Amino acid sequence: MTLRETPIPPFRADHVGSLLRPPELLRARADHAAGRISGERLREAEDEAVRSVVAAQREVGLRSATDGEFRRTSWHMDFIYRLGGISPADEEIKVRFHRANGDIEFTTAALRVHDRIGLPETVFGEDFAFLRDLTEGTGVTPKLTVPSPNMVHYRGGAASIDPAVYPDVEEFWSDLAAAYAEQVRRLGELGCRYLQFDDTSLAYLNDPDQRAMISARGDDADHLHLRYIQQINGALAGRPEGMRVTTHMCRGNFRSAWTAAGGYDFVAEALFGELEVDGFFLEYDDERSGGFAPLRFVPEGKMVVLGLVTTKSGVLESKDDLKRRIDEASRYVPLERLCLSPQCGFSSTVEGNELTRGEQLAKLRLIVETAEEVWG
Repeated sequence: MTLRETPIPPFRADHVGSLLRPPELLRARADHAAGRISGERLREAEDEAVRSVVAAQREVGLRSATDGEFRRTSWHMDFIYRLGGISPADEEIKVRFHRANGDIEFTTAALRVHDRIGLPETVFGEDFAFLRDLTEGTGVTPKLTVPSPNMVHYRGGAASIDPAVYPDVEEFWSDLAAAYAEQVRRLGELGCRYLQFDDTSLAYLNDPDQRAMISARGDDADHLHLRYIQQINGALAGRPEGMRVTTHMCRGNFRSAWTAAGGYDFVAEALFGELEVDGFFLEYDDERSGGFAPLRFVPEGKMVVLGLVTTKSGVLESKDDLKRRIDEASRYVPLERLCLSPQCGFSSTVEGNELTRGEQLAKLRLIVETAEEVWG
């Protein structure tokens, strides 16, 4: 392999997935919520917004394209609530996010596992098919992002699982893996060749405060990451031939704020050595992410996508700084197995981060240009 573009994902210049929603789409969502337009009209507005954003990704030179997660309110709950046996609970969960000008809270319904977990539909199947058809013949690979199975558990732990349904928690884990494995199989039938499992839990568990919270609710914080690695591997055990799978890990991304801190040291050896994915999208945009030394555990054949460009601010990074940091990372992972991306999505929830769509495109263009200069 030369140091030029990789023939398969992840690509030298890539991105995580979510993109800022255009104003006209936000208006359509508000009109639909208020009953002013039908679901069909909303779908038409989403279709038009996705067409536009896919064209924008091609124009800046990206080799992969997502639908920006434009049809979702949240990067993960829109998926999880469509799994069989899971529903919103009456209780609410409040998550505190931090930023320089003060903390903010993200409030959402808790989830409840009220029945055996299954897969009554191919979640996001119609959405992916639309993206697939848009990118056909363009040289751009359609990428689908879904929350990892761990997000079902991390949100509420054992308390969210009805013990009458799962008196043996091992059956919960087994059903969850099976539902995800079936989802992966069906996506393969739809032509998905680039799938990403988004996961905050494996990054959060590096934070001592998060592990204390996990311990307080009765889970084994010192070993939970091992169970989570096992769950992802179970979900991917029968994945279709030719499907490339990555995982993205971050420490929280809501309206330019964050939740957890800490390098990858606590989970690195097991995570990089045992997780059966093709590449790792890793958050590395500030000092909260720690250093590159944990990358020494990444085995031969695995790609590392360095999330060096922040989505939390519109300030454009320096190419020289990006190149310097890529060089630092190459001390642990050879340059031919490195790629470049933003540290997270630009709009993990419908609200989006605090930058403009023009600044978003400038950052994506910077990633493409820097990758061309580094890898040729």
